Amino acid sequence: QVQLVVSGGGSVQTGGYLRLSCAASGSTYSTYYMGWFRQAPGKEREGVAAIDSDSTTKYADSVKGRFTISQDNAKNTLYLQMNSLKPEDTAMYYCAADVGGRCNGGYCALWVGRLFGFWGQGTQVTVWS
Repeated sequence: QVQLVVSGGGSVQTGGYLRLSCAASGSTYSTYYMGWFRQAPGKEREGVAAIDSDSTTKYADSVKGRFTISQDNAKNTLYLQMNSLKPEDTAMYYCAADVGGRCNGGYCALWVGRLFGFWGQGTQVTVWS
């Protein structure tokens, strides 16, 4: 069973920065395709950034040039560095994993051609002006 534990988040002023972390269980972390999603009140959950095992990355247009996704395979940890934050970045942020295309019986999301079926708990990011 894959477990994802998210840390980080908080409240910052416009232009500020935050870093999110996501610690994953499982000895095969390096084979997972990992991603970050966010959901603002009243809106659908959307993909923000994703990273492959070879560190190939993809970003939503809204965060390109401001957010950076990375991972430390030795620590089974995924990161999202968020710079130049804007009020429209305010949302609950989730870490997710594509583990062999399995949907873990709950919410699953298809993004960048991957099925994210394992989710961490959300962490709130609030950007105020």
